[in-house]
Amino acid sequence: CMSKIYFLILFIIISPPLFSQEIDMIFEEINLEKLLLDLRLAKNNDEKIKRNELLKTEMRRVLKYNESLYYPFSKLTTIGFVNSPDNQIRIINWNVEKDDLDQIYTAFIIHTDKRRKKTYLTELKDNSLPLSPIPKGIISNENWYGALYYKIIPTKKGIKNYYTILGWDYYSPISQIKVIDVIYFNGRNVRLGNPIFKCGKKTKNRILFEYSKKTSMSLKYEEDLNRIIFDHLSPESPSLSKFRSFYVPDMSYDGFIFNKGKWTLKEDIIGVNKSNNS
Repeated sequence: CMSKIYFLILFIIISPPLFSQEIDMIFEEINLEKLLLDLRLAKNNDEKIKRNELLKTEMRRVLKYNESLYYPFSKLTTIGFVNSPDNQIRIINWNVEKDDLDQIYTAFIIHTDKRRKKTYLTELKDNSLPLSPIPKGIISNENWYGALYYKIIPTKKGIKNYYTILGWDYYSPISQIKVIDVIYFNGRNVRLGNPIFKCGKKTKNRILFEYSKKTSMSLKYEEDLNRIIFDHLSPESPSLSKFRSFYVPDMSYDGFIFNKGKWTLKEDIIGVNKSNNS
């Protein structure tokens, strides 16, 4: 009888508590929620920068848990958590608006390497200057241009996996930018941009749409048609054709159709009314 009691006590001592990791993630989310609230209540640039760094530090630590790839983080309502349909990558993304309306962008990417059976965490570092053009070439996470991403589209080029992403950038007081870019990985290293966008005789690493702050532009993925569809932009008048801040949707649509490892531009396509990311 005593041996049974001893065994029971020993079992309780050495057995890990059930759902311990879930409880940890709940606790971590509450802590992040407090830091996020403090950031959103910051009253000046110095406070915003300092509190954003505190949030980044804690977020970086929490995202190293394997569970962070799937945990919903539903309390962090002003931070984007965007998962790829194959659940191989997740983008965690937010912005902070400074006193002059310039934006501070923060982004982390979690991605799994199936071959090595490892999960990696990478921060995209926004080193861009206000009004600096978004680069046209292939870039690393160390010289990111800064944006908010809202859609991830898995694509293949040969045997290589790529992830096409859709995003938005505040850019300037009078114009904004929508972007179509590509993320891919070499081991743990993250790269953005790849020559898979075919526009007539030209091939581009990423696609940029600069347009007026006075309007909105639709840019979305239609999964059933495997295409990215977007508003065609035109200047408000022919005399303003050199100034992208005066470009607005003209009620027609263009798109990129994925075929043989490339997104090929098709102009003047018919849009389908559906509720989707835009």
